[in-house]
Amino acid sequence: MSLVNNVEFLRHLPKMNAFSGLGALAPAVPTPLVETTEFGANPGDLKMFSVVPAQLARSPALVVVLHGCGQTAAGYDLGAGWSTLAAHYGFALLMPEQQAANNGNTCFNWFNPQDIARGEGEAASIRQMIAHMVAAHDIDPRRIYVTGLSAGGAMASVMLATYPDVFAGGAIVAGLPFGIAADLREALQAMMQSTTLSAPELGDFVRHASKHKGPWPKISVWHGSADRTVSPANADAIVRQWLDVHGLPLTAMSTSDVDGYPREVWWNADGETLVESYSIVDMAHGTPLGLAANDERYGVEGAFLIEAGISSSYQIAEFFGLTGQLRQPQIAPTGIPRERADTVSMTLSVPSAEPDAGAVSGGRSTVPQAARSNRVDVGRIITRALTAAGLIK
Repeated sequence: MSLVNNVEFLRHLPKMNAFSGLGALAPAVPTPLVETTEFGANPGDLKMFSVVPAQLARSPALVVVLHGCGQTAAGYDLGAGWSTLAAHYGFALLMPEQQAANNGNTCFNWFNPQDIARGEGEAASIRQMIAHMVAAHDIDPRRIYVTGLSAGGAMASVMLATYPDVFAGGAIVAGLPFGIAADLREALQAMMQSTTLSAPELGDFVRHASKHKGPWPKISVWHGSADRTVSPANADAIVRQWLDVHGLPLTAMSTSDVDGYPREVWWNADGETLVESYSIVDMAHGTPLGLAANDERYGVEGAFLIEAGISSSYQIAEFFGLTGQLRQPQIAPTGIPRERADTVSMTLSVPSAEPDAGAVSGGRSTVPQAARSNRVDVGRIITRALTAAGLIK
């Protein structure tokens, strides 16, 4: 890749340090995320934030969410709505955060060999955070998942490849496959043009990243067809990489439309979906937002958080198997049949002041049980606040 091409590419990139949407607003917006400062040796020098709802589901799951360049953990959580999902469905949330000292644009270093090897750098830091969460909150080790946007999506690829024994599944949004870049120049080239490597070559990157021999995590891939920051061809490469790892054919076994967008699916001999891929037609670089299948709206529009008529966070949580039941049966208010009582949502609790270093957000809610059927729509309130501030229309 020539210097001229590199400069031209960088000229068209968004100004990541001027993430004036959610990133700049996040410190002024209450967040349920709580920081933990002591969780291990932290060789990658990352920050650890988490949310654990007051009422966890039985055998609780953990979702690791990795933000994109120019974003913060709190900003991406607000935009993508993950803590609201965690409160609704009773799973724990871990949101590592990059520091500017490691990367000037606060991107996870998904292309740096010292950060993407098992037991080293940023990958090892995230693994230590997961171990801390499992021990502190009795997380079911069979129900750990990872997702991320852009550089966070590429780092999710890293985690799935280097620690396939840890994750039951992952979702990569506008990201890149594992192993295709070993420095910044190669990373930029991959973002522009993806890779020409074959499926077996891509699969070998994953197989050689650990001593694990299977079973392998299931994978959900999301990408906007009009993405000019990370070529949509990378979505195809991720799919090919994991199809090869799972020993599945390149031709989709099923195609359908979900909220107007094409979804391709591959499954194993038992009928379990192992790989799925969404192409968000005409969408630019970012996380797709929209009304979820449960008629809730998760997240708020902002930089790289795009209203597309489909809630990727909800669909990903459903793919992980996290939306089948709510945290706890609720008392059905008058006029609501008892079989619908489980669908009455709770308000999102705010963390108490001065939590322990290893503590997580939220105590038991003091809202009367009967009042919870009149749930506050947190997303709508935030949207109105952002609109009033002139940050969205």
